[in-house]
Order: sequence, then C-alpha cells, then structure tokens
Amino acid sequence: MDALIEIKGLNVGYDGRTVLHDVNLNIGERDFLGIIGPNGGGKTTLVRCILGLLTPQSGQIIFHPRRSRPKGQGLTIGYLPQYTSIDRKFPISVQEVILSGLAGVKGAMARFTQEDRHLAQQVAQRMGLSGLEHRPIGALSGGQLQRTLLGRAVISDPEVIILDEPSTYLDRHFEVQLYQLLADLNQQCAIVLVSHDIGTVLRQVKSIACVNGTLDYHSDTGITAEWLERKFQCPIDLLGHGDLPHRVLGRHSHHSDEADNKE
Repeated sequence: MDALIEIKGLNVGYDGRTVLHDVNLNIGERDFLGIIGPNGGGKTTLVRCILGLLTPQSGQIIFHPRRSRPKGQGLTIGYLPQYTSIDRKFPISVQEVILSGLAGVKGAMARFTQEDRHLAQQVAQRMGLSGLEHRPIGALSGGQLQRTLLGRAVISDPEVIILDEPSTYLDRHFEVQLYQLLADLNQQCAIVLVSHDIGTVLRQVKSIACVNGTLDYHSDTGITAEWLERKFQCPIDLLGHGDLPHRVLGRHSHHSDEADNKE
C-alpha cells in the first residue's frame, strides 16, 4: 500500500541532545497504528514533527495526499490533543470547538458560513452530542469533551487522524464509545493512536510502533512480552491482554526527569 506519510532517517533533538534517531516509518491509507513507548522515549516528539510543530535535525517527512484539495493544501491531518492540554474554563461552546477544526482549511481569518455550521451540527450528531452544540465546554463530562475534540479533528475530512492519549480520564463506558467511533472513522482515513496503555492499544490497532530513542515497527499486534521489554530497554512488568501477562507496570527509572519533561 502506498504511504500517505513517509518518514525517512528522522533525527530530532533538543538542547544538543538527540531524542530520536534514524526513525523510519510509512503510514498508509486506512492504517490504524498504535504508538507506544516509555515516558521520555520520544512519542510526543515524533507527533510534533509529523504535525510540523518541530523541525528535525535531519531526515525527511514526506506527505502524499490522495484527495483533491484546494490549491496549496496538501495532506490534511486531524489532531486530538491530550485531555490535560485543554483549558476547560475557556468560554467556547461545543459547536465552536468543532468549527475550529476548519480553520486550517479555510484560513484563520475566514468567516464560518451557514454551510459550515450545518456541517458542525452533523459532526456533533455523529459524535453523539446532539442537543449539546451550544453548551460551554466547562459544563461537559470528560467523555463529552473528548468527543467534542474528536469532532474538531474530523470535521475537515482528514486523511490521517492523530490521537494523543485519547482515553485519559474516560470511564469504561465512554472509552468503548470512543473506540467504536474510531473503528468507524478508520473506514475513511488512517489513524495514529499514541498511548501508554498497552492493553488498550493491542485491542484496537492493526500495527504497533515502539518509540524509545528510535522506532521499532511491528506489522501486526501479535507481539510478545519479551519483544516489548526489549524495545522498552528496561525491566518492566506489563499490563496486557491476550497472550501478554496480566501484571502491573513495575517501578523503574530509565529516563531522567529532564527527558520526561521534554517528552
């Protein structure tokens, strides 16, 4: 399958220290990739590079859009940030958050049309948010806010959606709903899911990338505890499912606090 995103020999660092080295990865149409790895290993750094928020030291990230877009627009990427990065006191409604996902397509200063608002209403309905369009985000439950942010990520009809720890602070009921939505969205676009929850990742995704200073790719989810321990490069007990042992993560320190802060 031809790649939508092609990463070749990527090297990234901060303050004279290399965080990621020689990263190679292809993300194809309707891929569902899980990105795992220890804190400080470079997961967020990789996502920031893909989003264009961080310039690599060397290497390439090449985008190959498939859909026809207005002149000057390339591959469209939807992004669901970590829950903790959202200011819930900001005075903005569900509909306004979803509409903001069109800013990258329309331009930051463009006015939203009645057609745009109708589209936002349709997206809200798809996200199970009908009747909440004008509710401020501070009055939403954790699950409702995550679905609002997912609506913002998908309203532009992206070819790739990147989700950073999407199940944080969700109870089991809303987590099930979220992954049902993602399975549906995966019929139209590729999904990249970043998570520390190995068990959840293995249940949802089609392939795995372990990011820990570099990237090790596994083309399916048939991985072993030994493979994960080797890629994490530290002695860990794993909380897993299927053939993986059902144990909790052991206490260990592999990366410095400085590295964790960078990640």
